[in-house]
Amino acid sequence: MGVKLDYKKTLLIGLAFFSASMLWPVYNTYVPIFLEKYISSTLLIGFIMTFDNIFAVVFQPIFGALSDRVNTRYGRRMPFLLIGVPLAAIFFSLIPFESNLPMLMAFVILTIFSMSIYRAPAVALMPDLTPAPLRSKANGVINLMGGIAAVISYGLGGVLYNANRHYPFYMVSVVMVVAVILLYNFVKEPKEIPKEEEKKEEASKDGDAKGKLLSLIFLLLAIFFWFTGYQAVEAFFSLYGKYVLGIKEGDASILLMFLSGSFVLFSLPAGMIATKFGRRNTIMVGLAVAIALFIAMSFITSVAVIRILLIIGGICWALINVNSYPMVVEMTTARGIGKYTGYYYFFSSLAAIVSPSLFGWIRDVVGSYHPLFIYAALSFLIALFFIMLVKHGEASVEKAHPLEALEEI
Repeated sequence: MGVKLDYKKTLLIGLAFFSASMLWPVYNTYVPIFLEKYISSTLLIGFIMTFDNIFAVVFQPIFGALSDRVNTRYGRRMPFLLIGVPLAAIFFSLIPFESNLPMLMAFVILTIFSMSIYRAPAVALMPDLTPAPLRSKANGVINLMGGIAAVISYGLGGVLYNANRHYPFYMVSVVMVVAVILLYNFVKEPKEIPKEEEKKEEASKDGDAKGKLLSLIFLLLAIFFWFTGYQAVEAFFSLYGKYVLGIKEGDASILLMFLSGSFVLFSLPAGMIATKFGRRNTIMVGLAVAIALFIAMSFITSVAVIRILLIIGGICWALINVNSYPMVVEMTTARGIGKYTGYYYFFSSLAAIVSPSLFGWIRDVVGSYHPLFIYAALSFLIALFFIMLVKHGEASVEKAHPLEALEEI
């Protein structure tokens, strides 16, 4: 029997991700400006700005796994949102009130810890409430929402900051509170998982437990390596533009918008393609084309050509990134979605911590930013090797777990 995605429900589920996607651009843009008032070392400021990824590596797997185990009248995930979102909104709105470094660091740490409380449980809502075959498409919708949120945050946030430095923080905090209110009122989690259905799922998995474990390990390694490549490009492209392409840092940033913009626009089509042709195949095509693009970009200095290649690169990144999380949670049961969401964020956040420092070291040894896209290509090539070893992670209508409310065509 055919199924179709409930877009209204998916948009509501994506509200938490939407609000978080508004927070991080404001955080990454303006917190370094506040830190610079008290800290002269750029290295130290850069290290502080990795705290969000460090907290993600440490705490998100913990809270994701905890959300699998709780069973309240509000659901499994909602308690973490009801605690984490309001706390994050309060502490984030207090950041621009800083008057000394200890106060600023306290607000920063409390904000990112509060975000860690609810991020994995919030993301786990999507596979909880979406039929397995439609999770790639749903993740595409949610990524599209996140991209739109980031554009709003960068654009409107800049205008508001110029008027008053407090305003963009207030904007994000209000959106976060409104988002959790809407989620609480319109997204209802099942209070418990039917035990007989869960046992049936577990029994069906026991026959190939080793294969699924190996596939999970290979997939998480692939995720680590493709984020390793992507994070380096994102972190150093402005300097690559300045020293290799010979353009201004601002123009390099505008160039990079073609990558992020095409990713946002292609998020939903990427999910649709994977629904038709398979997640693994879609990811492999994205990786293979991206590798070719990165190698070509290592030898091209024409800004016009690079712009076109970055647009294609954003499409490739959508094919890869949109479909990886649904593959991860497909390898567990309804009781393990939060834990596996934590695994996903552990490996992607670890890459965000390791990769900028690793390529920074390579740049120091080589004395040039020229190897940036070769570094990215090699990282994606290793990821392609690991994804080729993955044998699980696809979905069929028959595999939809008992929590999934199917909308019949």
